[in-house]
Amino acid sequence: MHTRSLFFKHLAQTNPEPIGLVIDHAEGMYLYDDQNKKYLDLIAGISVSNIGHQHPQVVEAVKSQIDRNMHVMVYGEIIHDVTVNYAQWLCSKLSANLTSVYFVNSGSEAVDTAMKLAKRYTGKIGFVAQHESYHGSSQGPLSLMDDAYFTSKYKPLLNGVYYINQNNFQELLQINPTRIAAVVIELVQSERGALSASLDYVRNVREWCTENNVLLVVDEIQTGLYRTGDPFAYIHYSIEPDILILGKALGGGMPMGAVITSEKIMSSFTKNPILGHITTFGGHPVAASAGLAANGWVFENVDKLEINVKSELFKELLKHSKIEKVEGKGLLLACHLNKEINIVEFNQKLLSKGVFTDWFLFNMNAIRIAPPLIISTEQIHWVCDVIIKTLNAYE
Repeated sequence: MHTRSLFFKHLAQTNPEPIGLVIDHAEGMYLYDDQNKKYLDLIAGISVSNIGHQHPQVVEAVKSQIDRNMHVMVYGEIIHDVTVNYAQWLCSKLSANLTSVYFVNSGSEAVDTAMKLAKRYTGKIGFVAQHESYHGSSQGPLSLMDDAYFTSKYKPLLNGVYYINQNNFQELLQINPTRIAAVVIELVQSERGALSASLDYVRNVREWCTENNVLLVVDEIQTGLYRTGDPFAYIHYSIEPDILILGKALGGGMPMGAVITSEKIMSSFTKNPILGHITTFGGHPVAASAGLAANGWVFENVDKLEINVKSELFKELLKHSKIEKVEGKGLLLACHLNKEINIVEFNQKLLSKGVFTDWFLFNMNAIRIAPPLIISTEQIHWVCDVIIKTLNAYE
């Protein structure tokens, strides 16, 4: 049977109409299908492939580590130099209070882990999350989501979760902090269409958490590692999270997530009970090798990448009567279209012209624009021209 047929026969399907491309190989900014047609990657595997595909520095790091060893023992029992080096490197780029790293396998697991840690450290069980937030789809992260379409079939989820609207600090003031372990926020709500939090809102939330002995958990699974133009989005707001969550680009194309906090908070996992969180493959040396190579390259070359310049170029070029606005920071953008346009159909038209993109969970009228950070100005001009010409057909 053809690979496509085997895909539908043997792999679990979570979407009745998956994109369904058979990808043969990828390189730099492009994906190549089994007919060798190339597609410019406008979403980087949902903010994963920050330096594109098959970057030679990452490939070499992975090959070198595979020659030494792969999985040896479950997380935390033996020492891999590359995993230790990656943790040290990350902490050197973060606020002084973020000194202890727990590597896991994904952003979703990182959120689950952070929720457990917050409960263990504070002795409280409640959480505050934002309406239309997305933190993953396992039981803990799903409990932080208020969208009935995605959650109702899986209830009961965790109790004691309260929701506030992004940029509405007054709603937080209505919540009794006595039972709240943590407030969990995204600084850019990606799945709403890359909508950013205001400075005052974030700083007020930080102050409220401090005054009420509540941990502030900042989910930077999509925004971290220069995706928004800053090393980490929280730096733009001049705050310090109590717990920082990373994923997506963290593994340089390999599966990896992380919870980063202070040694004092993280030590809650070490006793009473021991093994406060267990993960077999967390901190896998191959993933750590890929992540350190990829993100080391980004931090060394960030000036040449000109992320904010590219962001402004997208916003400048994407002007059309059918485009309502372009939201977002850095290269985490959403091109919001008129509601008359069917976004799934529109993305299929783009795909036929060699542009690989996607939509958002909570906004079905926006094009996701989160390409590898290496995208060139020429490629931006080309892809924006394709988008504009495709929109012209709706005039």
